[in-house]
Parts: sequence; C-alpha cells; structure tokens
Amino acid sequence: MKLDILVFGAHPDDAELGAGATIAKEVSKGKKVGIVDLTRGELGTRGSAEIRDKESAKAAEILGVAVRENMEFADGFFVNDKEHQLELIKIIRKYRPEIVLCNAIDDRHIDHARGSKLVSDSCFLSGLRKIDTKMDGDDEWQDAWRPKLVYHYIQWKNLEPDFVVDVSGFIDKKTEAIMAYSSQFYDPDSEEPETPISSKNFTDSVNYRARDLGRIIGVEYAEGFTVERYIGVDSLEDLI
Repeated sequence: MKLDILVFGAHPDDAELGAGATIAKEVSKGKKVGIVDLTRGELGTRGSAEIRDKESAKAAEILGVAVRENMEFADGFFVNDKEHQLELIKIIRKYRPEIVLCNAIDDRHIDHARGSKLVSDSCFLSGLRKIDTKMDGDDEWQDAWRPKLVYHYIQWKNLEPDFVVDVSGFIDKKTEAIMAYSSQFYDPDSEEPETPISSKNFTDSVNYRARDLGRIIGVEYAEGFTVERYIGVDSLEDLI
C-alpha cells in the first residue's frame, strides 16, 4: 500500500495530539494516511501497553487512517542507531509516503526529540539504494524511497511554527481521537496518579492552542509545524 502521508509518533497519542486535525482533514480530502507508533507507551504512569493498544486502534478508526502499526521499540530507551534506523527504513520503503510527519524537534519528553531525529535520519537513509532491506518474511529486496517532505508537529513546548494548517471543522474529530485514550487524559473519576497530561487544563490547552494559531492566520483553528528546509512555492498566490 502506497501512502500519501505517514505520521510517526514516539508514543500512541503523539500523532493525535500533534497533528490529529490535520490527519482528519487530509483523510477527508481522499489522501491515504497511515500512523506508525515507535513504542507502545509501556512506561506511561497511567494505563498499560495493552490498554493503549486498544485505545490507539480506536483513535485510528476515528481519524479514518488507512493503516496503523507499532514498531514496539523500548519506551524511554530506544536510540537513534543503525538497528532502529534499518527497521524504520523498511517501513518507509513499504509505504513510500510523499510526506512524513513526526515528533517535535525539541520537547519535554526525551523520546519526542529523539524520535524526531530517528525518523528524520531514517527518511534520508531510506533514499540510499546501497542500503539493502527486506520486510520480514519477504524474499524481495525493497526499492529505495525518500519522502519528499518531512515536517515536525508541535507538542508540549510552544515552539514557533514555520507554517500552520487551517484545520477549522476538524478540531472535534481531533478531540474525539485524543479522548479515545481514556486512560491517559482527564477523567474526574479516575483513581490513577495525576500526570502532566491528565489535567483538565491540558485537555483544554489542545483546543485553545489550536484556536490561538487559527486567530493568527484569520481562521477558527490551526495546527503548527516546523520544517527542515525552506518551503518553495511557484508564486505568491500559493501563499494565500
């Protein structure tokens, strides 16, 4: 299956929090979008890996993505090395996305920036034809493939976006997908320990951050992204 957009997240719920509305919008436009989680989030204070597996499947259904996979790297301890890069190269070559979205380049959780660099490096290496890869159980060598664009969504830290996407009309879908992770986010009846993301303030912040980014560009809601290289346009009209 060839995808138009492949979204990576260090943990289940990263993709939804960072780019959930953009994903929903692109799916509505007929784009084939997939999500790949690097870990199962097994070190999370609340819930469990098994619970988050079910929650991520439900969130994927809500967003309407074509596929969702989990690399099952070690939460908190995966590294940006040859072994992990080769596994991601296989996935990138399997789905051949034109655009990759991935974690924030700098963030509170150490896995986010590390996952961001791991994915970015793997996208570059995936384009080198002298790196030989096969999917497990497949006898055919994979063709080299490098995504045209790699963008980074914004997470805990208020990073300055290089561009923002108008997601007006899709914020409710994003919220629904996020709240599919009922073990992680605000629940006044939960007896689990409090975490930085389990407060009502955090849940509300997802909405008011999107509203504030929308305000800046004159729309209702927006999501922000950072880039690795300049964005080129054919004419000034493309910026309208």
